[in-house]
Amino acid sequence: MKISCMKSDLLTGLNIAMRAVPAKTTFPILESFLIDASEGIKIVANDNEMAIETMVTGVIEEGGSIAVEARLFGEIVRKLPENIVTIVTDVNYKIFIKCEDVEMFLNGKNPEEFPSLPVTADDNRISISQFSLKEIIRQTIFSVSGTEGNSIMKGELFEVYENILKVISLDSHRISIRYTKLSEHYDRIKVIIPGKSLLEVSRIVSGNIEEKVEILFDRKFVKFIFDDTVVITRLIEGEFFDVEQMISMDYETEIKINKNLLTNCIDRALTLSREGEKKPVVFNIGDNVLNLDINSSLGAMNEQIPIEKEGKEQMVGFNPRFLIDALKVIDDEIINIYFLNSNAPCFIRNKEGEYIYIILPININR
Repeated sequence: MKISCMKSDLLTGLNIAMRAVPAKTTFPILESFLIDASEGIKIVANDNEMAIETMVTGVIEEGGSIAVEARLFGEIVRKLPENIVTIVTDVNYKIFIKCEDVEMFLNGKNPEEFPSLPVTADDNRISISQFSLKEIIRQTIFSVSGTEGNSIMKGELFEVYENILKVISLDSHRISIRYTKLSEHYDRIKVIIPGKSLLEVSRIVSGNIEEKVEILFDRKFVKFIFDDTVVITRLIEGEFFDVEQMISMDYETEIKINKNLLTNCIDRALTLSREGEKKPVVFNIGDNVLNLDINSSLGAMNEQIPIEKEGKEQMVGFNPRFLIDALKVIDDEIINIYFLNSNAPCFIRNKEGEYIYIILPININR
């Protein structure tokens, strides 16, 4: 194999593929990139749960493929001059790298040992803008469980019906729901995608509103195709929780409040909140004012924020971290928060029904 490409192009491809290189594995070959120059220059990584294949612009003088230790190769390329990089391999899997006056060689690996990408049926597909997908993930990923034993909570439900994409994530304390209109009507789709994979996709896509992502589904895998990159990830098997049964739109109190004022107030309260204590921030809802209190071993704080209220007065306690996670991803200046009683979740949603965030209360006597 003999290929040449600009260092910047090569490094971009390596950085994208690196997101599918495992930090630890019992299979050393998975710590490698596959560089394949049989049809264009492709960089491939595969951790057996998620695989990434990305194309690099360059010139192929002689086709072929090689596997190379990913982190070492990436570090070498990163430190090369900003110029054309030429890569040559021989039959003994040696890799010769030349850039300006720099010449190096590495010991590569047999490319046939590298696992091939999963073959997917691509039974169903949808198209969505990169901007919309990136925003959907940003606005839901924080409530994917990272520690709880139930694997379902480590993924997000992607449900398509007609021209609507509904995405749900949850853990033991909160639920995030986003609704997005699609440009076409599609057959019904319902899958659970690992949150880790979605987070990596969101880091790779540009977020350009004009550029599309094609999402292809089969029974075991989902494939994201965008720009010059393909990401394939294994789906989580099982039935997602029936969130509709968990959601009650009954409420006794509705408040309208400036999101930034509330976010900044809770952020200040967090300075007095130790993780182990789990002290609540207490919402004391009056006629035209919301009093927020926190009292911990570090100190106490009280702050008042003007509100518009409909319904009765309430006093409810919440984990301030769960509140601020939701508030930070909402773009509206004024938000609506609904309360039933001190033992029931609050929910934040807009009138258009684009998002719902549900947060369980905690005992205010802790």
